[in-house]
Amino acid sequence: MRIRAIIKRIIHQFLRDKRSIAMMMIAPLFVMTLLWLVLDMEQYEPTIAVTNVPSQLQDNLQEQDAEIIEMTQHKAEHALQEKSIDAHVVWNDMNMNITMEGSEPTATSAVQRVLNESSKQLNPNALEIEVDFLHGTTDLNLFDNIGPVLIGFFVFFFVFIIGGVSFLRERTQGTLERLLATPLKRWEIVIGYLSGFGIFIVLQSIIIAAFSIYVLDIYMVGSFVAVLIVAFLLAITALSLGTLLSAYAKNEFQMIQFIPIVIIPQVFFAGLFHTESIAWLDAIGKIMPLSYGANALKEIMIRGENLSNVMGDIGILIGFSFVFILLNILALKRHRKL
Repeated sequence: MRIRAIIKRIIHQFLRDKRSIAMMMIAPLFVMTLLWLVLDMEQYEPTIAVTNVPSQLQDNLQEQDAEIIEMTQHKAEHALQEKSIDAHVVWNDMNMNITMEGSEPTATSAVQRVLNESSKQLNPNALEIEVDFLHGTTDLNLFDNIGPVLIGFFVFFFVFIIGGVSFLRERTQGTLERLLATPLKRWEIVIGYLSGFGIFIVLQSIIIAAFSIYVLDIYMVGSFVAVLIVAFLLAITALSLGTLLSAYAKNEFQMIQFIPIVIIPQVFFAGLFHTESIAWLDAIGKIMPLSYGANALKEIMIRGENLSNVMGDIGILIGFSFVFILLNILALKRHRKL
């Protein structure tokens, strides 16, 4: 009887919490659908520029589903810099020089696959192949390629959780209500909280970036200061989003429920997978802050770009933070109007 009473209490508790039921039933389906869309996409078809390449090899490459564009040496070098092509092949009397763009592991693997298959029909014993990388090296492994994404993800994830839960506790313990009873304006409270957490955000960004780059030895050719600036902006975005969503959670459990909906989907659009082949799926990534932060980190760490070259991503992150901060100020009206 006593066990039955406990079971009944748990059932009634869940029935009263419609959000928990929805998260248990819908969130796994949502994440599994994203996994299916991303992992079930057709094999990536690389874009390869060719210069003086025999027509037979070009035909072989096209049979392997590669997009072939004839270019001069100068135009191909520019296209590689702009990431509009994945590789450039130059042919010179059975000598084949291949220059890989190198910053995207999926594209690099696809280029290597189609070139290996295509060259088998051209007397490979007599063929001399030289491979260069515009960005990265032949020793660049998977962890080096996804390292910038992981740095961005862990900064975003932990700041979101810790900031959101901490702000939630301020509300549930009555501290926020007492602050709202003072002459403080809503915007002063929000900025105060974000600034207070900002001190620890700076420390966290430094620790994660420094440990990943200097201890784990993730590939890095850009500026460490630039990496810290992007990581900090990403953390501010995560903090302002976490505090915003905490206004709509009644307890820590409900705050954790936002992870499958808000955090996990962003990983799929942060550069680990090529989603360009599905236009509407790629469009989803445009509304996710982590995709911009991860892209900026990859540009800096792998391609060696400076801050001026990633100002577009930085501007969007600042825009996200600004919008979330404004929404935080408006969300405080739920507790008390000043």
